[in-house]
Amino acid sequence: MSQGAAALPGDPPGGRRAVAVWGIGVGVYFVAIIFRTSLGVAGIDAAERFHINASALSTFSILQLLVYAGMQIPVGLMIDRLGTKKVLALGAVLFTAGQLAFALSHSYGTALASRALLGCGDAMTFISVLRLGARWFPARRGPLIAQVAALFGMAGNLVSTMLLARLLHSAGWTATFGGSAAAGVLALVLMLLFLKDHPEGHEPPVTAPAGGKGFVRRQIARAWREPGTRLGMWVHFTTQFPAMVFLLLWGMPFLVEEEGLSRETAGLLLTLVVLSSMAVGLVYGQIIARHHAARLPLALGTVAATALVWAAVAGWPGAHAPMWLLVTECLVLGACGPASMIGFDFARPANPPERQGTASGIVNMGGFIASMTTLLAVGVLLDATGDDYRVAFASVFVLEALGLSQILRLRTRAQQRERERIVASRVETVHVPA
Repeated sequence: MSQGAAALPGDPPGGRRAVAVWGIGVGVYFVAIIFRTSLGVAGIDAAERFHINASALSTFSILQLLVYAGMQIPVGLMIDRLGTKKVLALGAVLFTAGQLAFALSHSYGTALASRALLGCGDAMTFISVLRLGARWFPARRGPLIAQVAALFGMAGNLVSTMLLARLLHSAGWTATFGGSAAAGVLALVLMLLFLKDHPEGHEPPVTAPAGGKGFVRRQIARAWREPGTRLGMWVHFTTQFPAMVFLLLWGMPFLVEEEGLSRETAGLLLTLVVLSSMAVGLVYGQIIARHHAARLPLALGTVAATALVWAAVAGWPGAHAPMWLLVTECLVLGACGPASMIGFDFARPANPPERQGTASGIVNMGGFIASMTTLLAVGVLLDATGDDYRVAFASVFVLEALGLSQILRLRTRAQQRERERIVASRVETVHVPA
C-alpha cells in the first residue's frame, strides 16, 4: 500500500460502478494503443507504399512521439482544469481522424500529418485514464489500477501484432487502417454516453481560480519542484523506451532483415513481448501495492536485465542470434512497460490531487522523449552503416546510462521528501478532532 496514498482526501469507495466507468476510459486507451502501434507491424509496407528509406520511416514514429511528448504537460493542465471526460473525448476525435487520414494517405507528407494528428489525440488518453482511476478507486489501489490500465493498453498492442498484421496482407492498407478507425468512433460514443469524471459526493477540491495569471507556470513549477515527480520522469525515461522502440517500429525489420526470420515468426516474437508485459504488469502491480519499498528495486532490476539481454543479442558473435536468446529478449522487454508505470507511483504521492494531471504529464514525457530520440538514432545509424542493426541498436545504452545516472542522483532526495510527508500526515491526523 502506498504510504503517500493515505494523505489523499475523500477516498472514493470503488465498486462495480467504478469498474464500469473506468473500463470505458480504459477502452478508449485500448483503441488509442491499437492506432499508435499499428505502424509497428506495417513498417516494411509503409516503406514500400511511400518509397522511403530507414530515416524517413523512423520519422513517422518520431513525429508521432514528438507530438505525444510535447502534449503531455498541456494535457495534464487541461485535465486539471477541464476534467477527464472533455479531454478524453477530444483525444478520441483526434486519434480516430488521424487513423482514418493515414488509411487514405498516398503521399509521405500527408501520412506524416496523419500520424501527428494521431499522436496528438493519443497524448490525451493515458493521463486521463490515470486520473479517472484516481477519482473512482481508493488510493491504496493506485499502483494496481495503473498497471491494469497499462495491461489493457498492451492488449491493444496485441491486436496490432496479431490482427492488423494479418489484415494488412489480406485486405490491404486502406481497408485495414480505415476499418480500424470504426473502433475509435465506437469508443467515443460509449464514452460520451456513460463516462463520468468522478462519483457523486467525491468532487475534486477547487484550489485555483478558473483563470488566474501565472496559473500554468505555477502549476508546472510546483510539480517539477517535487523530487518524486522528477524521479518518476527519469524512471519512466529509462525503463520504457527499449520495448517501445522494438514494438513501435524497429522490432519487425530487425527480426526479418537482420535475424532472417519470417514475418510470421517475427510477429509471434512481438506478440510474446506484449504477453510478457501483461503478465509482468499484474505481478509488479501486486508487489508494489503490498511492498511500497519495492518500487525502485523493480525499476533498477528491469533496467539491468534489459541492458544485459540487449547487449547479448547485439553482440552475438554469429550471423544470427539463436532463437532461445531472441525469446529471452522479448520476455525481458515485456517488463519495460510495467516498470515504466512505477514512475507514476513516485509522482502520485508527491503531488496533491489538483496537480495530479500536470505531474503525470511530466512523468509521461520521459519515456516518450527517450523513445523518440532512440528511434531517430537507430534510423540515422542504419542509413550511415548500411543497415548494421548491431551498431544502430547500441544507441540504447547511451539513453539507459543517462537515465540511470539521474535515478541514482534523485532517489535519496525523493525518499527523504516522502518520509517528511508521511510524518507530517501522521502529525496532522493526531491533531484532527474526532
